[in-house]
Amino acid sequence: MVSWEPRNQKNMKDTKSNYCEHCGEFHDHVEDYISQVKVGATVPDFEFEVFHQGIIKTMSLAQLRGKWVILVFYPADFTFICPTELEELAKLYPKFLEANAEIISVSTDTVHTHKAWHDVSPGIKEITYPMAADPSGKMASAFGVLIESDGVTLTPDEGLALRGTFIIDPSGTLRSAEVSDNSIGRKGAETLRKLQAAQYVETHKGQVCPASWEPGDDTLEPGLDLVGKL
Repeated sequence: MVSWEPRNQKNMKDTKSNYCEHCGEFHDHVEDYISQVKVGATVPDFEFEVFHQGIIKTMSLAQLRGKWVILVFYPADFTFICPTELEELAKLYPKFLEANAEIISVSTDTVHTHKAWHDVSPGIKEITYPMAADPSGKMASAFGVLIESDGVTLTPDEGLALRGTFIIDPSGTLRSAEVSDNSIGRKGAETLRKLQAAQYVETHKGQVCPASWEPGDDTLEPGLDLVGKL
């Protein structure tokens, strides 16, 4: 079990054009997001509720050891960009399963909200992967995507998550982390490509995948003979 404690301090910096999934406006506010889980480190063994295949059940990251896991954080149910991303992943889900990978979408909504969204949205109805609930924000905070305030001033979208995609290997080690402003939708095929690259270098020690690498493309073997030649 990996220990984890929520952060109690924030570094502050300017971030621009933060899109509000609730009102559809853009808000500028001062905030920095710090992940407690680092690339190359073991992720905490969080336990969480999911809405999956028509039922509510409990899952944990620990029970997924032996599989690759893709955690896909998104701001909220019943919003705008989120369903386009989640539906795209639903269409690619069979390819992730073939690659021994599980997708888990995560928001700070409850499992009951997930069910309600699933029941009324044609796109979300296509989802067959687990939809995790993180109403306490503990998982979002640990991965550095929880939108917080100083407790006094109003922060738009406080309590929601940024768009974060995290690839965890079968041993529970974080291999890739990507966090975007909520106005920027992600591409499911790129997440699949990153998973395939991570799997390739895991099984081909000493090899690295260059830019835009796809399965079947040439890789590189870093060495002094390549210095200055690329």
